[in-house]
Amino acid sequence: MKAHLLYDHKEWIRIKNYYDSRSIVQDLGLETLFVAAAKGVIKERDEIKAITEEDLFVKNTMRQVMLVPLESADEILYRQEIIRDCFANEEFICALFDLSQEILDKWDKLGRRDNDRMSMRNTPAFLVNEIHILRLFVSGLSRIKSLLAIYATRLESRGLSGLYERLCREYPEELEKQLNQILEDISFYVSAASGTIEFDKEYKPNIVLGCTLGGGMKFENLKLEQVSTDVRRYHAPGSAIGHAKEFMRSLTPNSIAAQKGAGVAPNIAELEYQIVAYVVGCFAPFVNDFGDFFVQLHMQSAFYRGAVNLKHHLMRYDLPSCYPTVGAQDSLRFENLKEFVMCIEQRINPVGNTCDIRDKMLLVVTGANQGGKSTFLRSIGIAQVMMQCGLPVAAVAYESGIFPQFFTHFTRREDSAMNSGRLDEELNRMNQIIEHLGERSMILLNESFATTTEKEGSVIAYDIVRALKEADVKILTVTHLLSFAQRMYDEVDTGMQKGVEFLCAERLTDGKRTFRMIQHAPELTSFGLDLFEELVGGLEIS
Repeated sequence: MKAHLLYDHKEWIRIKNYYDSRSIVQDLGLETLFVAAAKGVIKERDEIKAITEEDLFVKNTMRQVMLVPLESADEILYRQEIIRDCFANEEFICALFDLSQEILDKWDKLGRRDNDRMSMRNTPAFLVNEIHILRLFVSGLSRIKSLLAIYATRLESRGLSGLYERLCREYPEELEKQLNQILEDISFYVSAASGTIEFDKEYKPNIVLGCTLGGGMKFENLKLEQVSTDVRRYHAPGSAIGHAKEFMRSLTPNSIAAQKGAGVAPNIAELEYQIVAYVVGCFAPFVNDFGDFFVQLHMQSAFYRGAVNLKHHLMRYDLPSCYPTVGAQDSLRFENLKEFVMCIEQRINPVGNTCDIRDKMLLVVTGANQGGKSTFLRSIGIAQVMMQCGLPVAAVAYESGIFPQFFTHFTRREDSAMNSGRLDEELNRMNQIIEHLGERSMILLNESFATTTEKEGSVIAYDIVRALKEADVKILTVTHLLSFAQRMYDEVDTGMQKGVEFLCAERLTDGKRTFRMIQHAPELTSFGLDLFEELVGGLEIS
């Protein structure tokens, strides 16, 4: 049995995650999204009243899944369909996640992660534990199927409707009834092993064996004909009625009375153990198969639980939301795209940006200091990561190509742990990225190579960016290296370069920043004096 909620034809395996995922998380601030996805909301009359504590499992699941990119438009659409279902039926995905969590918690108490259980194998205690696990799985599957049945007419996605169909096919009512009957038939063993009496009842085995007699009156060709449990009213040992019943059973034809202290009692106990072990062993493949199913269902439903939580955070700050569409590699189009992480961290609704860039593999962003360029670049990076794991993004519309090879190269603050200069560190990181480039690669460069002189940094940036562009890598760069930006612009203007778009952080005539990016030739200044005047304008110098 497969869950298939993350992929149509395979289960989750953490492979092909982004190279240097740590840098992507750090540069884009994705840890904030992981935490937000792990926190649910408490509503009253459609208003958010409180935020719950973070669920560490949901947080870790979001980290894992978001950092493994999907590689086709159909894979993205498959998850988007399920997310639409979850958004329309939030109570369903919450119940499915909680139910899978409950099953695994009970399984943990029965020793799912206990390696010492193997030393107990072939013991009555181990067998009783296996019966409890089988009972847990049967009950859990029945509850999951019932939950899916309630919402079956409302679930339209291939993923969730397919889950219900597979569960009905691989766990039909006939199998459910058979398993419940078998658990009832061997219930005598659990009662006897635990030594407990429930509701004045005692459970007695009813075992029928077929055999033939061989030489020396030995049993041969033993065959289990029937095993069941007789539920009788409990009478304390040593009581008059208890003695009478034991005496009557001892007179029953073709039977053996295992009275207390009789020499045959240990043999009968061993026979009961072997018979029940055989019955339970027949369902070992069932337990293994559905055990994996519960683990996968819990993990995969956690991703969609996190997606629902992210939706609430989008709504909380009145951010737009859309399902991205897959476009060509050389196009990047979005409307009112906002920086989701900044919104959560600063509790604001940031300025959005709109772009329609076609037939371009290189985007160069220049302009005024504190004009929102880095925020703009991060908003694209966050949206790209969310798109490539199937999540909605904080925009009215978003369209981009798919880039499984996704990299970020942001300037780092100098710290005592550095064993070399900042420029050496930047070049080393760039070298690592270049060694791992492949088909459909995108790289975000934020103030790269600004740790040296403007002249030297411009030469380095030009050579690297030019080489990456010739290798068909999609490049988005924010830079204050004005010589580099002007050189690229001049080459485009003279026809030496194609496929380059230039944006600039908008600055009004009074120096005010709008935090919007506009199509514009590279500015020959970063307007640093604006910031100086803002800082010292109110100071009186004597």
